[in-house]
Amino acid sequence: MKIHMSAICGMGMGSLAQLLRESGHRVSGSDSGMYPPMSTLLERLGIEMKDGFNPEHIPSDTELVIIGNAVRRENPEVEETFRRGLSYYSFPQALEEMYLKERMSIVVAGTHGKTTTCSLITWILHHAGLDPGFLIGGVLQNFDSSSARGSGRHFVVEGDEYHSAFFDREPKFLHYRPSIGILTSVDFDHADIFSGLEECKKAFARFAALIPLKGLLIACTDNPHIREIIASVKNSTVESYGFEEGASWRLSDFRGLAEGSSFILLHGAGEKYEIFSPLAGRHNALNAAAAFIAGQAVGIPADRIRDGISRYLGVKRRQEVRGVIDDIVVIDDFAHHPTEVRETIAAIKGRYAGRRLWAVWEPRTNSSRRNYFQGQYAEAFSGADRVIIAGVYHPEQIEESRRFSSTQLSGDLRMRGVDARAIETVDEILSVLTVELRKGDVVLIMSNGAFGNIHDRLLRGIRERSPHPGAGSPAGR
Repeated sequence: MKIHMSAICGMGMGSLAQLLRESGHRVSGSDSGMYPPMSTLLERLGIEMKDGFNPEHIPSDTELVIIGNAVRRENPEVEETFRRGLSYYSFPQALEEMYLKERMSIVVAGTHGKTTTCSLITWILHHAGLDPGFLIGGVLQNFDSSSARGSGRHFVVEGDEYHSAFFDREPKFLHYRPSIGILTSVDFDHADIFSGLEECKKAFARFAALIPLKGLLIACTDNPHIREIIASVKNSTVESYGFEEGASWRLSDFRGLAEGSSFILLHGAGEKYEIFSPLAGRHNALNAAAAFIAGQAVGIPADRIRDGISRYLGVKRRQEVRGVIDDIVVIDDFAHHPTEVRETIAAIKGRYAGRRLWAVWEPRTNSSRRNYFQGQYAEAFSGADRVIIAGVYHPEQIEESRRFSSTQLSGDLRMRGVDARAIETVDEILSVLTVELRKGDVVLIMSNGAFGNIHDRLLRGIRERSPHPGAGSPAGR
């Protein structure tokens, strides 16, 4: 089939494009503002991509158009699709119809932790020889891919709560037919589509209700909103997990290590599993625990699961070390919600104990560009030693009364005793960092977008500067 994809470079859409190409379909696509890693992956697959949206970008022999949720009704490619009477799907509709109907789907949902938990489960199943299909919102380092068709019975999907398309305002995960569902967390996010926390909770409750009588819901009961949701679940078995008492799978003895972390996972009256994970942070221990439970649910022996977790390489843009020069570590992460920022900073501080941590953040998501979490960010960033807040991405798109203020956050942090600055542009940020970074510093850069290619530019700037300020000085620690 000849398929055209409008907004192909979104992580979900790009991952689906890989699946379609692997399945033998001819795929073309269009998007604006294309950037790695997805643009690079699609180029490597030989998928023809056009910059921008134009009726002429839809080839004449197109049989199906898949429309991403970033595409609006007035988009010229939507108009052309309707004018020509072409068949069209949203991204989750296409995934459901073309890949999930005949598979046992394992769907990971939650405000935080979806991508890591989903990729851990995928790797565990692969490591056990089950060859799962998967589609995940990140590039797995173990596969250098975000999707694969697989030949096994299972298909692992990251269940996004965001709406499906302009013509389908339901959350994506309602399309995914979960046999096993994982609920990692529930928090308010996506302020552009959800009116508040209660609406978010209703969406996740609908996800939990999808799991069939013979299915399984794996839920993190450290989260009070999840406890509330699962109290009303009647249609499936529930396995709870968390650090707190009362969970059927309880984590204990967590230790942060330079090479990752370790913890004990207790189940029932006597089952006890010692787990090492190469991932840092208590939040990632929870993600690993959820993946362990899912592996057990499909019949993988515990030792095989533990070995798989220990060999997991991570996901691009999730605590990804982009380079180390002059003992300065530059890390890329996707964190944007206050909870994610707080947990990521804590994890990096634990992994690089005794070193000075810079947190550099771009307010770029629909929620973080608005002032819904303005006050919460001060607490989230307070664990860092130095903080730089970039200017709001496309501030003109947000009315001033609702717009996040980088200047206010930097002031709030200074009131807490944190060295914080609001610096508008990437060029200005780089000028500060290349002068002030010292040997032994760790730079955690957080954004859900390209952020002006700041990571590579910073590494190049560190490499080129001479002499290196503070090199070998304990004061740089």
